[in-house]
Amino acid sequence: MSRFWRAWQKRKETLQENGLNNHANKSMESVSDIDLSTNIDENIMLIEHQLGKCDDLVVRRFPDKANVDCAIVFLDGMVDRNVISEFIITYMTNPQISYDRPATNELESTDGLRQVIRNILSGTAVLIRDGEKKAYLNNTRGWDRRSVEEPQTESVVRGPRDGFCETLCVNSALIRFRLKDPNLRVRHLVVGQRTQTDIYVMYIEGLAHPPMVKEVLSRIENINVDSILESGYIEQMIQDRKWSPFPQIQNTERPDKVVANLLEGKVGILVDGTPFGLIAPAVFSQFYQSPEDYYERFYIATLIRLIRIISISIALLLPSLYIAFSAFHPEMIPSRLVIAMAAGRSTVPFPSLVEALFMELAIEILREASVRLPGPIGPTIGIVGALVVGEAAVSAGLVSPVMVIIVAVTTIGSFASPSYSAAIAIRMLRFPVMLLAGMFGLYGIMLFLIVILIHLSSIKSFGVPYMSPLSPLNMKGMRDLVIRAPHHLMKSRPTMFHIHDEIRMREDEKS
Repeated sequence: MSRFWRAWQKRKETLQENGLNNHANKSMESVSDIDLSTNIDENIMLIEHQLGKCDDLVVRRFPDKANVDCAIVFLDGMVDRNVISEFIITYMTNPQISYDRPATNELESTDGLRQVIRNILSGTAVLIRDGEKKAYLNNTRGWDRRSVEEPQTESVVRGPRDGFCETLCVNSALIRFRLKDPNLRVRHLVVGQRTQTDIYVMYIEGLAHPPMVKEVLSRIENINVDSILESGYIEQMIQDRKWSPFPQIQNTERPDKVVANLLEGKVGILVDGTPFGLIAPAVFSQFYQSPEDYYERFYIATLIRLIRIISISIALLLPSLYIAFSAFHPEMIPSRLVIAMAAGRSTVPFPSLVEALFMELAIEILREASVRLPGPIGPTIGIVGALVVGEAAVSAGLVSPVMVIIVAVTTIGSFASPSYSAAIAIRMLRFPVMLLAGMFGLYGIMLFLIVILIHLSSIKSFGVPYMSPLSPLNMKGMRDLVIRAPHHLMKSRPTMFHIHDEIRMREDEKS
């Protein structure tokens, strides 16, 4: 025992020289990739030393049927104990079973401490045998997980009802289920020094532009941060224009949406622990498009798209147009409507700008409050609160009835956007355009629109112009911009993503 103790002290000095006792940095980078020992006690001490002897760290020691001292090391709550008991310990100890290795579906071995620690933290059970300078990694992950359910933020009338969950392997399987293409490539990355978050980058080889794929992988690999808790971290860190209010990478809960974009030469990004995948690059037009646009007949899809575009325009400009017309250009309003508006505003003590800002702010507060409240209560509070506040404000003479109607229509219009992140950008920009309309009238609105168009035209997402296919003009892409052409007319993919195989429908494959 004294010989072992002296050997352990010498080993401990080596660990201190390698920086393993640096408690100021307990990320994976602080774990030196040293080799394991042939002594089981020393290996257990190495693991316990690195993990700090946590109370949820389980070390189960047992002799195998050859009377060799063994140990199973895992984190409680992250493994399936039945698998450990039935397919590892039973196989190792039962003399009637000739197989002397665990019978788990995935079994690897390693002799490095860093890989052992990472696998334990990922829910793997590590088997150590005395006299062997390696550890066996068994896939025994078994924590509770949410099942595949209908997406909460992207519901459709017609289309699949399954959505991503928080488990990375399940999400990738949902994509594989729809895309049985041998050219589908999945690249595994680990980001976050402390969280060690697994990320899948998916693309179709032969469709996706190789420099674009390389750029996506490079940006993710160059992220140097201690934690990645959601795909929003990745989205914000790899987008081109970080100060722009417009999203340059699309997020989605729908596997069919990711597959459709992979088939257009884009890249999909899945992050472990979140049901939201990412699609890159993204252009402005895809934020008012929905997967069901391609499941319905083309004239129905075109009509719905036009309604969405009108709704988004209303959500952005209607309050500012009311301010501009009522304060600066009343001569442009029909006389009967001017009289009705003047009668409604006769008791309002504030200018139209203050009136609009007050109502918009009240609606935003109600909207945020309804989101944070429990499910059955939230929608009720939002509807009742809006009715009560609007009626009380009109009765008190603080706002006019026309203003209440305008704010209500504006709010409804903002809900028509299929993308929540794009709708947030519209809600943010509504306030500066209202201020410009209150200061300069229609000239302020036009100045705002010109600045926004210049800004949108200057954005690129991984080298793809944000306003494609409108600017620069791409005629193949115009078939799926506002008017969705019939499927038999969209024989080729849009070339703005620099795809290699442009043909979507060949003549000899038409039905």
